[in-house]
Amino acid sequence: TTSMPYHLTRRLAENEAVITRHCSMLSTIDKTSITPAGEWLLDNYYLIEEQIRLVRHHLPKDFGKGLPVLLPPRHRPRIYDIATEVIAHGDGRWDSDSLAHFIAAYQEVTPLTLGELWALPGMLRLALIENLRRVSIEVANSQQERHLAEVWVSKLVVCAEQHPSELVMVIADLPRSRPPLSSAFVAELVRRLQSRGNLLMLPLAWIEQQLVDTGTTADAMTQRFNQQLAAQQLSVSNSINGLRLLSETHWADFTEAMSLVEQTLRQDPAAVYPEMHFDTRDHYRHVIEMLARHSRYSEGEIAQQIGRAHV
Repeated sequence: TTSMPYHLTRRLAENEAVITRHCSMLSTIDKTSITPAGEWLLDNYYLIEEQIRLVRHHLPKDFGKGLPVLLPPRHRPRIYDIATEVIAHGDGRWDSDSLAHFIAAYQEVTPLTLGELWALPGMLRLALIENLRRVSIEVANSQQERHLAEVWVSKLVVCAEQHPSELVMVIADLPRSRPPLSSAFVAELVRRLQSRGNLLMLPLAWIEQQLVDTGTTADAMTQRFNQQLAAQQLSVSNSINGLRLLSETHWADFTEAMSLVEQTLRQDPAAVYPEMHFDTRDHYRHVIEMLARHSRYSEGEIAQQIGRAHV
Protein backbone atom coordinates (compact mmCIF):
# COMPACT_ATOMS: atom_id res chain seq x y z
CA THR A 1 0.00 0.00 0.00
CA THR A 2 1.08 3.60 -0.57
CA SER A 3 -0.26 7.14 -0.48
CA MET A 4 -1.86 8.72 -3.54
CA PRO A 5 0.70 8.15 -6.30
CA TYR A 6 2.26 11.45 -7.29
CA HIS A 7 1.92 10.59 -10.97
CA LEU A 8 -1.90 10.62 -10.81
CA THR A 9 -2.01 14.22 -9.55
CA ARG A 10 0.73 15.18 -12.00
CA ARG A 11 -1.20 13.49 -14.81
CA LEU A 12 -4.33 15.46 -13.86
CA ALA A 13 -2.38 18.73 -14.24
CA GLU A 14 -1.02 17.55 -17.61
CA ASN A 15 -4.51 16.56 -18.79
CA GLU A 16 -5.85 19.98 -17.79
CA ALA A 17 -3.03 21.74 -19.69
CA VAL A 18 -3.60 19.60 -22.82
CA ILE A 19 -7.40 20.07 -22.82
CA THR A 20 -7.06 23.83 -22.16
CA ARG A 21 -4.48 24.24 -24.94
CA HIS A 22 -6.65 22.43 -27.48
CA CYS A 23 -9.85 24.21 -26.46
CA SER A 24 -8.13 27.57 -26.77
CA MET A 25 -6.91 26.55 -30.26
CA LEU A 26 -10.44 25.42 -31.20
CA SER A 27 -11.90 28.73 -30.02
CA THR A 28 -9.86 30.57 -32.70
CA ILE A 29 -11.40 28.49 -35.51
CA ASP A 30 -14.26 29.76 -37.64
CA LYS A 31 -17.48 28.30 -36.19
CA THR A 32 -18.55 26.95 -39.61
CA SER A 33 -15.51 24.67 -39.95
CA ILE A 34 -15.35 23.33 -36.39
CA THR A 35 -16.18 19.63 -35.98
CA PRO A 36 -19.13 18.49 -33.81
CA ALA A 37 -16.71 17.02 -31.25
CA GLY A 38 -14.79 20.32 -31.17
CA GLU A 39 -18.03 22.17 -30.54
CA TRP A 40 -18.94 19.79 -27.68
CA LEU A 41 -15.53 20.36 -26.09
CA LEU A 42 -15.81 24.15 -26.33
CA ASP A 43 -19.41 24.28 -25.11
CA ASN A 44 -18.57 22.14 -22.08
CA TYR A 45 -15.10 23.46 -21.27
CA TYR A 46 -16.41 25.20 -18.11
CA LEU A 47 -17.89 21.87 -16.92
CA ILE A 48 -14.60 20.00 -17.56
CA GLU A 49 -12.71 22.69 -15.59
CA GLU A 50 -15.23 22.44 -12.76
CA GLN A 51 -14.79 18.65 -12.64
CA ILE A 52 -10.99 18.98 -12.56
CA ARG A 53 -11.33 21.39 -9.60
CA LEU A 54 -13.64 18.86 -7.94
CA VAL A 55 -11.04 16.10 -8.31
CA ARG A 56 -8.37 18.37 -6.80
CA HIS A 57 -10.68 19.22 -3.92
CA HIS A 58 -11.35 15.51 -3.27
CA LEU A 59 -7.72 14.48 -3.59
CA PRO A 60 -6.14 15.86 -0.42
CA LYS A 61 -2.50 15.06 0.32
CA ASP A 62 -3.34 11.82 2.12
CA PHE A 63 -5.95 10.68 -0.39
CA GLY A 64 -5.47 7.06 -1.29
CA LYS A 65 -3.50 6.26 1.82
CA GLY A 66 -3.74 2.52 2.20
CA LEU A 67 -5.20 1.92 -1.27
CA PRO A 68 -3.85 -1.35 -2.70
CA VAL A 69 -1.44 -0.61 -5.52
CA LEU A 70 -0.73 -2.81 -8.52
CA LEU A 71 2.74 -4.24 -8.90
CA PRO A 72 5.28 -2.45 -11.12
CA PRO A 73 5.47 -1.53 -13.98
CA ARG A 74 1.90 -0.24 -13.50
CA HIS A 75 2.35 0.82 -9.89
CA ARG A 76 -0.93 2.69 -9.61
CA PRO A 77 -3.97 2.17 -7.38
CA ARG A 78 -5.91 -0.95 -8.27
CA ILE A 79 -9.17 1.04 -8.11
CA TYR A 80 -7.82 3.53 -10.70
CA ASP A 81 -7.16 0.60 -13.01
CA ILE A 82 -10.74 -0.62 -12.50
CA ALA A 83 -12.13 2.88 -13.20
CA THR A 84 -10.02 3.18 -16.37
CA GLU A 85 -11.32 -0.20 -17.56
CA VAL A 86 -14.96 0.80 -16.92
CA ILE A 87 -14.55 4.08 -18.85
CA ALA A 88 -12.58 2.51 -21.71
CA HIS A 89 -15.15 -0.28 -22.03
CA GLY A 90 -18.03 2.17 -22.60
CA ASP A 91 -15.88 4.85 -24.31
CA GLY A 92 -16.82 7.28 -21.54
CA ARG A 93 -20.33 5.93 -21.06
CA TRP A 94 -21.24 4.31 -17.74
CA ASP A 95 -24.27 3.91 -15.47
CA SER A 96 -24.81 2.79 -11.86
CA ASP A 97 -26.28 -0.60 -12.75
CA SER A 98 -23.52 -1.74 -15.10
CA LEU A 99 -20.91 -0.34 -12.68
CA ALA A 100 -22.50 -2.32 -9.81
CA HIS A 101 -22.42 -5.53 -11.93
CA PHE A 102 -18.79 -4.89 -12.86
CA ILE A 103 -17.72 -4.29 -9.23
CA ALA A 104 -19.71 -7.32 -7.98
CA ALA A 105 -18.06 -9.56 -10.61
CA TYR A 106 -14.61 -8.19 -9.71
CA GLN A 107 -15.21 -8.82 -6.00
CA GLU A 108 -16.11 -12.45 -6.63
CA VAL A 109 -12.39 -12.86 -7.36
CA THR A 110 -10.79 -10.02 -5.37
CA PRO A 111 -12.61 -8.21 -2.54
CA LEU A 112 -12.17 -4.43 -2.66
CA THR A 113 -11.46 -2.42 0.50
CA LEU A 114 -13.83 0.24 1.81
CA GLY A 115 -11.22 2.87 0.95
CA GLU A 116 -11.22 1.68 -2.65
CA LEU A 117 -15.00 1.86 -2.91
CA TRP A 118 -15.00 5.40 -1.50
CA ALA A 119 -12.23 6.37 -3.94
CA LEU A 120 -14.14 5.05 -6.97
CA PRO A 121 -15.98 8.28 -8.00
CA GLY A 122 -12.70 10.25 -7.86
CA MET A 123 -10.97 7.59 -9.95
CA LEU A 124 -13.84 7.54 -12.49
CA ARG A 125 -13.49 11.34 -12.78
CA LEU A 126 -9.77 10.96 -13.45
CA ALA A 127 -10.45 8.29 -16.09
CA LEU A 128 -13.10 10.44 -17.83
CA ILE A 129 -10.78 13.47 -17.89
CA GLU A 130 -8.07 11.21 -19.31
CA ASN A 131 -10.53 10.15 -22.05
CA LEU A 132 -11.29 13.81 -22.84
CA ARG A 133 -7.57 14.54 -23.11
CA ARG A 134 -7.20 11.75 -25.69
CA VAL A 135 -10.14 12.97 -27.77
CA SER A 136 -9.08 16.63 -27.54
CA ILE A 137 -5.74 15.65 -29.12
CA GLU A 138 -7.50 13.78 -31.95
CA VAL A 139 -9.96 16.65 -32.52
CA ALA A 140 -7.20 19.27 -32.59
CA ASN A 141 -5.08 17.20 -34.99
CA SER A 142 -8.03 16.69 -37.37
CA GLN A 143 -8.79 20.39 -37.20
CA GLN A 144 -5.18 21.38 -38.00
CA GLU A 145 -5.00 18.91 -40.90
CA ARG A 146 -8.27 20.26 -42.34
CA HIS A 147 -6.95 23.80 -41.97
CA LEU A 148 -3.77 22.83 -43.85
CA ALA A 149 -5.92 21.47 -46.71
CA GLU A 150 -7.89 24.71 -46.74
CA VAL A 151 -4.66 26.77 -46.96
CA TRP A 152 -3.42 24.69 -49.90
CA VAL A 153 -6.68 24.97 -51.84
CA SER A 154 -6.77 28.76 -51.28
CA LYS A 155 -3.18 28.99 -52.56
CA LEU A 156 -4.02 26.92 -55.65
CA VAL A 157 -7.21 28.86 -56.39
CA VAL A 158 -5.52 32.27 -56.07
CA CYS A 159 -2.73 31.11 -58.36
CA ALA A 160 -5.11 29.59 -60.94
CA GLU A 161 -7.12 32.82 -61.07
CA GLN A 162 -4.31 35.39 -60.90
CA HIS A 163 -1.15 33.67 -62.22
CA PRO A 164 -2.32 30.64 -64.27
CA SER A 165 1.13 30.23 -65.87
CA GLU A 166 2.67 29.54 -62.43
CA LEU A 167 -0.01 27.01 -61.40
CA VAL A 168 2.14 23.99 -62.33
CA MET A 169 4.89 25.27 -59.98
CA VAL A 170 2.47 25.67 -57.05
CA ILE A 171 0.94 22.25 -57.73
CA ALA A 172 4.47 20.79 -57.62
CA ASP A 173 4.98 22.46 -54.23
CA LEU A 174 2.15 20.37 -52.76
CA PRO A 175 3.92 16.96 -52.89
CA ARG A 176 7.26 18.65 -52.08
CA SER A 177 5.79 19.91 -48.79
CA ARG A 178 5.02 16.28 -47.86
CA PRO A 179 1.56 16.93 -46.40
CA PRO A 180 0.13 14.34 -43.99
CA LEU A 181 -2.03 12.04 -46.12
CA SER A 182 -4.37 11.57 -43.18
CA SER A 183 -8.08 11.04 -43.64
CA ALA A 184 -8.81 14.57 -42.32
CA PHE A 185 -6.38 16.26 -44.75
CA VAL A 186 -7.37 14.16 -47.78
CA ALA A 187 -11.14 14.42 -47.15
CA GLU A 188 -10.99 18.21 -46.82
CA LEU A 189 -8.59 18.71 -49.76
CA VAL A 190 -10.63 16.51 -52.11
CA ARG A 191 -13.93 18.09 -51.05
CA ARG A 192 -12.61 21.60 -51.73
CA LEU A 193 -10.83 20.68 -54.99
CA GLN A 194 -13.87 18.87 -56.37
CA SER A 195 -16.06 21.91 -55.80
CA ARG A 196 -13.73 23.88 -58.10
CA GLY A 197 -14.48 21.76 -61.18
CA ASN A 198 -11.91 21.33 -63.95
CA LEU A 199 -9.75 24.18 -62.70
CA LEU A 200 -7.88 21.99 -60.24
CA MET A 201 -8.02 18.49 -61.77
CA LEU A 202 -4.24 18.09 -61.64
CA PRO A 203 -3.73 18.20 -57.84
CA LEU A 204 -6.81 15.98 -57.51
CA ALA A 205 -5.23 13.42 -59.85
CA TRP A 206 -1.97 13.61 -57.84
CA ILE A 207 -3.81 12.91 -54.58
CA GLU A 208 -5.72 9.97 -56.11
CA GLN A 209 -2.43 8.52 -57.44
CA GLN A 210 -0.76 8.85 -54.03
CA LEU A 211 -3.67 7.03 -52.40
CA VAL A 212 -3.70 4.23 -55.00
CA ASP A 213 -0.02 3.66 -54.16
CA THR A 214 -0.94 3.17 -50.48
CA GLY A 215 -3.85 0.87 -51.37
CA THR A 216 -6.77 3.22 -50.74
CA THR A 217 -8.95 5.85 -52.48
CA ALA A 218 -10.19 9.36 -51.74
CA ASP A 219 -13.70 8.00 -51.22
CA ALA A 220 -12.46 5.46 -48.68
CA MET A 221 -10.46 8.19 -46.86
CA THR A 222 -13.51 10.48 -46.76
CA GLN A 223 -15.62 7.66 -45.36
CA ARG A 224 -12.97 6.93 -42.74
CA PHE A 225 -12.85 10.62 -41.79
CA ASN A 226 -16.64 10.74 -41.37
CA GLN A 227 -16.43 7.66 -39.11
CA GLN A 228 -13.67 9.37 -37.08
CA LEU A 229 -15.83 12.48 -36.69
CA ALA A 230 -18.76 10.40 -35.43
CA ALA A 231 -16.51 8.42 -33.04
CA GLN A 232 -14.93 11.61 -31.67
CA GLN A 233 -18.33 13.20 -31.06
CA LEU A 234 -19.54 10.06 -29.28
CA SER A 235 -16.42 9.94 -27.06
CA VAL A 236 -16.79 13.59 -26.06
CA SER A 237 -20.55 13.47 -25.44
CA ASN A 238 -20.24 10.19 -23.49
CA SER A 239 -17.44 11.61 -21.32
CA ILE A 240 -19.24 14.91 -20.64
CA ASN A 241 -22.48 13.09 -19.74
CA GLY A 242 -20.42 10.62 -17.69
CA LEU A 243 -18.96 13.50 -15.64
CA ARG A 244 -22.45 14.94 -15.08
CA LEU A 245 -23.74 11.55 -13.94
CA LEU A 246 -20.90 11.27 -11.40
CA SER A 247 -22.16 14.41 -9.67
CA GLU A 248 -25.75 13.14 -9.64
CA THR A 249 -25.00 9.67 -8.22
CA HIS A 250 -25.56 8.97 -4.51
CA TRP A 251 -22.17 7.40 -3.74
CA ALA A 252 -22.81 6.65 -0.06
CA ASP A 253 -25.63 4.27 -1.00
CA PHE A 254 -23.60 2.77 -3.84
CA THR A 255 -20.57 2.16 -1.60
CA GLU A 256 -22.70 0.57 1.11
CA ALA A 257 -24.43 -1.68 -1.44
CA MET A 258 -21.08 -2.81 -2.89
CA SER A 259 -19.27 -3.27 0.44
CA LEU A 260 -18.51 -6.89 1.35
CA VAL A 261 -17.86 -5.74 4.93
CA GLU A 262 -21.39 -4.29 5.00
CA GLN A 263 -22.82 -7.58 3.69
CA THR A 264 -21.00 -9.51 6.43
CA LEU A 265 -22.14 -7.13 9.20
CA ARG A 266 -25.74 -7.30 7.98
CA GLN A 267 -25.71 -11.03 8.81
CA ASP A 268 -25.80 -9.99 12.49
CA PRO A 269 -27.80 -12.85 14.12
CA ALA A 270 -29.41 -10.38 16.54
CA ALA A 271 -30.53 -8.32 13.49
CA VAL A 272 -29.48 -5.14 15.31
CA TYR A 273 -26.89 -3.90 12.82
CA PRO A 274 -29.18 -3.51 9.75
CA GLU A 275 -31.56 -1.36 11.84
CA MET A 276 -28.81 1.10 12.84
CA HIS A 277 -28.64 4.62 11.36
CA PHE A 278 -26.40 5.04 8.27
CA ASP A 279 -23.88 7.14 10.27
CA THR A 280 -23.58 4.44 12.95
CA ARG A 281 -23.09 1.71 10.34
CA ASP A 282 -20.54 3.94 8.64
CA HIS A 283 -18.69 4.37 11.95
CA TYR A 284 -18.54 0.57 12.36
CA ARG A 285 -17.11 0.21 8.85
CA HIS A 286 -14.61 2.99 9.46
CA VAL A 287 -13.34 1.30 12.64
CA ILE A 288 -12.96 -1.99 10.71
CA GLU A 289 -11.03 -0.13 8.01
CA MET A 290 -8.64 1.35 10.62
CA LEU A 291 -8.19 -2.01 12.39
CA ALA A 292 -7.39 -3.76 9.10
CA ARG A 293 -4.89 -1.07 8.15
CA HIS A 294 -2.94 -1.66 11.37
CA SER A 295 -3.18 -5.44 11.60
CA ARG A 296 -2.45 -8.52 9.51
CA TYR A 297 -6.18 -9.22 9.09
CA SER A 298 -8.26 -8.10 6.13
CA GLU A 299 -11.40 -5.99 6.52
CA GLY A 300 -13.49 -9.06 5.66
CA GLU A 301 -11.82 -11.20 8.35
CA ILE A 302 -12.34 -8.52 11.01
CA ALA A 303 -16.00 -8.11 10.00
CA GLN A 304 -16.48 -11.89 10.41
CA GLN A 305 -14.82 -11.79 13.87
CA ILE A 306 -17.21 -9.01 14.91
CA GLY A 307 -20.14 -11.05 13.59
CA ARG A 308 -19.03 -14.04 15.66
CA ALA A 309 -18.49 -11.87 18.74
CA HIS A 310 -22.12 -10.69 18.48
CA VAL A 311 -23.44 -14.26 18.64
